[in-house]
Amino acid sequence: MLIDDETKTVFVRAATAWELATKYRIGKRQEAAELVENLSAIIAQHRFQPLAVEIEHGYRAGLLKSDHRDPFDRMLAAQAIIEDMPLVTNDAAFASFGMRTLW
Repeated sequence: MLIDDETKTVFVRAATAWELATKYRIGKRQEAAELVENLSAIIAQHRFQPLAVEIEHGYRAGLLKSDHRDPFDRMLAAQAIIEDMPLVTNDAAFASFGMRTLW
């Protein structure tokens, strides 16, 4: 699996943590309790790297030309574009952003 390849750096985006915690809080992802409660430790355990949200990311997310309105997805797309990183997803909605995805 790609994220198991120790020669690759895997980034976990702040927007992913935000979306996961939000969905857990509103009851859509109750099965994610352990992940939500221990996310920083799990990221460190797997030697993943956090990717913070920067001003440029927010600016780009707001300006992306796409009808896709989900703010989490817009931030993920903006970061992928600015940082020139593929996004690991199977969500076809990301095609409208014109970015690289892997799955």
